[in-house]
Amino acid sequence: MTSTIRIQAHLSGDVTEVQALIKHPMDSGFAKDGDNRLIPAHYIETLSFEHNGKVVFSANWGPMIARQPYIKFSFKGGKAGDTITTKWVDSHQQIDSTETRITSG
Repeated sequence: MTSTIRIQAHLSGDVTEVQALIKHPMDSGFAKDGDNRLIPAHYIETLSFEHNGKVVFSANWGPMIARQPYIKFSFKGGKAGDTITTKWVDSHQQIDSTETRITSG
């Protein structure tokens, strides 16, 4: 299965900038479909990013995060070629993860 996560990590000086786009409906449970029935809640609950196995960013989310969430953050200590791994778990206990390598420039 193809990952729902697109991730990039770029090194600029001693700062690594990470950007990720996650394909997920992030349904709150409050919206209605075309037949006026509530769409069941289905959203990412936990999200984490690791640099060489150490957590550098984590979040506990709820139903009010926008659909197809975009995340951008930076941290110090990365080097070109190091691994960045991201993982999410949603309200249906579905899991996705992927990894990328830090590139310079």
